[in-house]
This record gives sequence, structure tokens and C-alpha cells, in this order.
Amino acid sequence: MTVFGGPERRRRWSDEERLQILAEAFAPGAFVAQVARRHDVSTGLIYTWRRKLRRQAVGSDAPPAVAGFAEAMVVDDSPIALPAAQPTIVVDLARGARVSVFASASPAQVAAVLKSVIR
Repeated sequence: MTVFGGPERRRRWSDEERLQILAEAFAPGAFVAQVARRHDVSTGLIYTWRRKLRRQAVGSDAPPAVAGFAEAMVVDDSPIALPAAQPTIVVDLARGARVSVFASASPAQVAAVLKSVIR
């Protein structure tokens, strides 16, 4: 239990502490609620920190402070015909990045790509 005394009732988090909590919360297999309970912080505050960090990263040329890898899996079940020249879905991302989805992509592949982009 944390008891706050005096006129200041807010907790102060250093940038290093925020980044460490964000890295824990959004690591593969982690649950934001569990990380929030462990650090005695609300889940909403964790999402607010992440949103602010993303805005800072988009506004500057520097890479985001919290970087990670998206899990990818390649399955070679059978040869697939080459996709048509035009993608079926095009998703434009921040800073000029683009994801193209062709009609030959399986629903599982599309879901995996979109899930990794949304994180």
C-alpha cells in the first residue's frame, strides 16, 4: 500500500521507468493489466504513455524509443501462383510505410500482418 502525504498526491515516473513499463506491457505474451498491477499504475495510463510516445516518434526523425519485433511465420504448404499485379488491400502507415495485401494471401496471413501492424 502506498500512502501519500503532503500537498503532492501524484506519483512521478521517470522516462526510464515509463519505457521499462511500456516494454514489459507490450512484450509478446504480456498482459497490460498484469503489468499495470505489478507496477501499481492504471492500464489507461500505460496506453496514454504509449500514445504519447508514438506521437513523439512520428513527429521526429528519430526511431521510436520502444522498438520490437513482430513475430512472423512462413509456411510452405504448397506452391502458390504468383499474385496479380495489383494488390487487393493497401494500408498506408505513418512515415510513408505501406502494407500491400494480394488476393492470393490466406486469411491467416492477412490477420497476422494486420495484427502486427496494429500493435
